[in-house]
Amino acid sequence: MKKITLAVCAALVCTSAFSCGNTDRGSGTGHMFDVPLLGNPESLDPQFASDPSSATVIKNLYSGLMMTDSSGAVKCCNAESYSISEDGTIYTFKLRQDNFWYYDTNSNDVIEDEECFNVTAEDYVFALQRVLDPKMKSPYAEDFSCVKGASDIAEGTLSPEAAEVYAVDKYTLMIVLEQPCAEFLRIMCTAGAYPCNKEFFLSTKGRYGLDDRSVMSNGSFYVRQWFYDPYGVNNILFMRRNGKNWTDDMPIAPSYLSFYIDRTEEEIRADFKDESIECFTSMSSSPYNPKKYLIQGSQATTLGLIFNPKDKYYSNLKLRMALAKSIDRDGLEPQLKSDVSCARGVIPPAVSVLGRSYRELSSDKQFDEYNKEEALELYAQAKKELGTESIETVKILVNAETVDSGYLHTLAQRWQELFGSYIGIEDVTAEQFEERIAAGDYSIALYPVKGEIGTGFSFLRQFEKTDPLRTAETDALGLTERAMACPDPAELVETYTAAERELLAQYTFIPLFYKNTYLIADRDNEQILFDPFTGAIDYRQALNYS
Repeated sequence: MKKITLAVCAALVCTSAFSCGNTDRGSGTGHMFDVPLLGNPESLDPQFASDPSSATVIKNLYSGLMMTDSSGAVKCCNAESYSISEDGTIYTFKLRQDNFWYYDTNSNDVIEDEECFNVTAEDYVFALQRVLDPKMKSPYAEDFSCVKGASDIAEGTLSPEAAEVYAVDKYTLMIVLEQPCAEFLRIMCTAGAYPCNKEFFLSTKGRYGLDDRSVMSNGSFYVRQWFYDPYGVNNILFMRRNGKNWTDDMPIAPSYLSFYIDRTEEEIRADFKDESIECFTSMSSSPYNPKKYLIQGSQATTLGLIFNPKDKYYSNLKLRMALAKSIDRDGLEPQLKSDVSCARGVIPPAVSVLGRSYRELSSDKQFDEYNKEEALELYAQAKKELGTESIETVKILVNAETVDSGYLHTLAQRWQELFGSYIGIEDVTAEQFEERIAAGDYSIALYPVKGEIGTGFSFLRQFEKTDPLRTAETDALGLTERAMACPDPAELVETYTAAERELLAQYTFIPLFYKNTYLIADRDNEQILFDPFTGAIDYRQALNYS
């Protein structure tokens, strides 16, 4: 087990005894979960933070009007109900009156009534004003660009207070959109839409979310202690159940969350091996046996080939088309392990639409272009346009920490058999991969596409904001704007499918694999939920039967 500092030890002696004494082993409730964070949270400000460690703590510290359940369906959380105007531009939320702010001012594990006060519509108004404020540089600002006035606020011609977000009364919030947005309720599930109390925010004097004295909870847990020494090893963030927000329809199962703050995944895996922690997330499930461990995988990343636009050969459209049409994914699929599956589209299966996987509603097999004869013809045309008899050998740059490059060797072999030219593989570390991509030091790379939130437009947006993916051709498509302007949830599938088709027709990104992100836990645990897009782990309903 890990050693901990004297101050943290004193707190845990008290709280562990309380937890053990109140754990209901039969129901799995009342447990204290020992779990890791990969690095110290950058901030616990939900309108600003975006790293996975911050996202996990924020997920358990705050709650919003809407939430997604384990199936990906959107449902009410702190909203008692909502209504949408006939033209789809005005959303009115009725707030529950049993959601409370709590700020820990004592150390006796007792939540006093005078320390709690209701979350109101004004708290959501202030939160969204902060998100839209360009000075804030919120990573969620683009998601809420559909709010009326957002574009003028971003350009500096309107103040954030002019956004059309209103507290109609203490428990009624109204949000006016520029135009209908079928994904708006899902956007309201994100951390950017969590409430922020203006009075408390101002009282922190610029420290909001940066330490355990500058955060206030309206969610399932509150922060009791946050200790981090960048030169030390005994770093911890300790949370206790916020019993004030325990309701019959939203019970909080664990009593405590004890987060160890580690620097690397290797440290986390070592802690898991010696049973210091109970679960963690990873891009790889190896070497954990699913008979011994609870392993949940979610395909939230799409890996595809990108091409250096300055490359002597692969800047040629017909050469890229030849490569795309030469890939026999049906033949490749049986050789893949469970961590990946063949991808033909851009948006991965983890994205939900209407409570179902998008890929169930829109099969990516409609994008399959495998045609050996056409590939050979295009290859011959490319050589003619390039004025060469042969294409020089290049290597595909691969982040070895993302995927097993062995899957690509089969493709490389088939390309050599078909075209007579060799495409090799170059495995590098994550750091080297980022450096090489940024420097343009590659011909072809296997690049991961991941959305910040679980919407199709979040994936399409990567082709408009991420330099290796962004090109003049993809910029001109305006895919994100069109997707966000889709007025009807029933039309989303058709909208996303059309956008994928246009994007793939550029041949600047050739999808190869959908990659799993995993939650790995001891089998004593149940109902630990995780968001494969943000990396946040939700312990509110988590049960333990050890």
